[in-house]
Amino acid sequence: MNGGIELLREKKNKRLKIILWTAGTILFIMLGVLIFANYYIDRSLPVTSGAISLKGLSQDVEVIRDKDGVPHILAQNEKDLYMAQGYVQAQDRLFQMDLSRRQASGRLSEVVGEKAIDRDKFFRTFGLRRAAEVSFAAYPDEAKQLLEWYADGVNAFMQEATDEGRLPIEFTLLGYKPERWTPIDSLTIGKYMAFDLGGHWQGQAFRYWALENLPKDNAYDLFPSYPEDAPTILSEIGEVQVDMEQSFASAVIPPEFNGSNNWVVSGEKTASGKPFLADDPHLSLGTPSIWYQMHLESPQVNVSGVIFAGIPGIILGHNEQIAWGVTNTGPDVQDLYVEKQNDEDPSLFLYDEKWERATIIEEPIKVKDGDTIPYEVTITRHGPVISEFSHQNESGKVLSMRWTALDPSLELLAILNINKAKDWDEFEEALKDFHVPTQNFVFASEDGTIAYKANGKIPIRKKGDGLLPVPGWDPDYEWEGFIPFEELPKVINPESGFIATANNKVVSEEYPYHISHHWAQPYRYMRISEYLEAKKDIALSDMKDLQMDQMNLHAREMVPILIEDMESGSLTAKEKEAVELLKSWNNKDDKKLAAPLVFHQWMNEISTGLFKKEIPKDMMKLFEGRQSVVDELIRKAHNGEESQWFVDSGGYKTFLTASLTQALDELEEEYGSSMNEWEWGMYHRVYFEHPLSGASSVLKWFLNDRDPVAVGGSRVTVGAASYNESGIVNHGASWRFVIDTENMNNGFHIVGPGQAGHYKSEWYHNQINAWINGDYHGTSISNPSGDTLKLKAE
Repeated sequence: MNGGIELLREKKNKRLKIILWTAGTILFIMLGVLIFANYYIDRSLPVTSGAISLKGLSQDVEVIRDKDGVPHILAQNEKDLYMAQGYVQAQDRLFQMDLSRRQASGRLSEVVGEKAIDRDKFFRTFGLRRAAEVSFAAYPDEAKQLLEWYADGVNAFMQEATDEGRLPIEFTLLGYKPERWTPIDSLTIGKYMAFDLGGHWQGQAFRYWALENLPKDNAYDLFPSYPEDAPTILSEIGEVQVDMEQSFASAVIPPEFNGSNNWVVSGEKTASGKPFLADDPHLSLGTPSIWYQMHLESPQVNVSGVIFAGIPGIILGHNEQIAWGVTNTGPDVQDLYVEKQNDEDPSLFLYDEKWERATIIEEPIKVKDGDTIPYEVTITRHGPVISEFSHQNESGKVLSMRWTALDPSLELLAILNINKAKDWDEFEEALKDFHVPTQNFVFASEDGTIAYKANGKIPIRKKGDGLLPVPGWDPDYEWEGFIPFEELPKVINPESGFIATANNKVVSEEYPYHISHHWAQPYRYMRISEYLEAKKDIALSDMKDLQMDQMNLHAREMVPILIEDMESGSLTAKEKEAVELLKSWNNKDDKKLAAPLVFHQWMNEISTGLFKKEIPKDMMKLFEGRQSVVDELIRKAHNGEESQWFVDSGGYKTFLTASLTQALDELEEEYGSSMNEWEWGMYHRVYFEHPLSGASSVLKWFLNDRDPVAVGGSRVTVGAASYNESGIVNHGASWRFVIDTENMNNGFHIVGPGQAGHYKSEWYHNQINAWINGDYHGTSISNPSGDTLKLKAE
């Protein structure tokens, strides 16, 4: 019996040994895999010190990475400077660069599969790459050569990384290798930024749909201004039905709140006695940042600031004499034309009582793990037919688009000349080549000048005003040129001592040309102006504080109106508590306060609840300026002019109360019944998402995407932080910059979430807290210090 027990023990011990040995072996293998993966991934980290031979350089180049990861490129000539810039950008941002050119070119499906087909069709239709090709042909030889030098640097890094197995890990995850970089790739990314900053075609499509599907008075309430030409245009178009919902269901619409703040302050108002400049462009937030900060120095130029990864030069920043920044002007530079298509030959379109043949371009779309999809783009005299990109229209009635960005343009030439400009005259001369997108440029120089110019190509129309699509067959609706360069809005050294823009209306009614129907809500501009007017002896710290300012002037206007106009006698205890909370609020969108949460949720309920029964979801995304429309409807109702939209929703006062009730119910369900414990930051949280992290939680962990972090501000505060339906802040100040021109060597920056594109880099997410808290880093263009990489000429 004892022998049997011993035998069982031996078997159990043997089994245990086998289990432990197996587990140990698996653990050893996993550890080995992790070590190898870690080694493999570390290999793709940029080399930032030592020496590397770079074929094509004529002389050695120094690349100094400072403590914030900003590369300072010191070269002996322009060829080496821009070749090194291409090499260094590719070191840090190659995957982002490749993804950017693919998106703008309509080639994402090749690497991500069929889910990108509609997006690719859209960008093939818009033709950003075709526009880049015709623009490249228009550049002078010296600019073409510079683009080639830059591409040589990118390709040198790609070849080196491919040969040594050091390509960024994203290429391995998606299973492809990048193609050679070309000058057209850089210009295509530039054209994408013109697209991202818009031109209002979607608003024209929406208003046309509204007039066709809603009572006329209701439709006109949704216009930014009363359309005096609408009856004539609609009469001339006649019975032309275009299925807007189907045509644009898959349209890519840039974020409506793409905009910016900028301002310059005269030395008469500053502590140093020299001008200050501040700029913070508002674009999509993500990992890595849309911006890449650099310092470029050669005997010809010494310039510092930011650029889009994939483009040479510095687009925003300063040199030794001047500083500049931009906001989006937002002009009406896109027009939709209703085209009459020939019933027998769909490539023919009517114009001036004659049939004209359109250009048909074959754009086959390759799909990863799928068949190549045949696709055609039709281009009329006005531009591409955009109402067919997502389906085959059989009605014979289509919409084409005229857009300034599809014309040849020389923005890169303007940027390179701006980089070298020494004063306002040279700067303004360089702006002659900056056509798209139209931007509000502010300028400050060490000689004491402050200036502003709304610069770009803005069309002059024979008839129509950009509110509605117009008949494409009628020559009276053509453009007849552009606002002359000399007559674009401009201000130099104003008596006020400052100039500010925040996508607000930049001209008075007396200005002789039409610029836009669509201006941002005025609250950011009003706050900037209010702040600067009230201060004397302004310090640089004041500029930083203003960029981070969370005062909500929208709430300052709207809260008293909404509270006064509600059916106060029927309020519940919970609603009365909310009203008292709003009454005692200081109007700051502080992440620790409950009042901003109540206000923004209430305004959201008003602006969605008012239209959700009548306007389909696919059309809502084309409804630009919705909040401005709602604000105006509230102002009119407050003054006794109640819109039919409110009448149909139960009456203005009843609707306000019902909207507050709905907002509070949703907040209670999400955050509990104790209103005193609610905080704006519970909902309003910033998240810098990597483009691949949404594919799975494993990739999110692997790419080290930090969880959303509570943040203050909103889409109407100077400290801009716009958010999606889930409260995730995904849009805002993509770069913050201030400079005192008394010391042109030093600028102060925030680039959220950081400089690097490699998730194991110390500069990958190191500026998230800085972005939230307003902690700027200084960057010098004089004697920079840090790790030094020597790029050696072979």
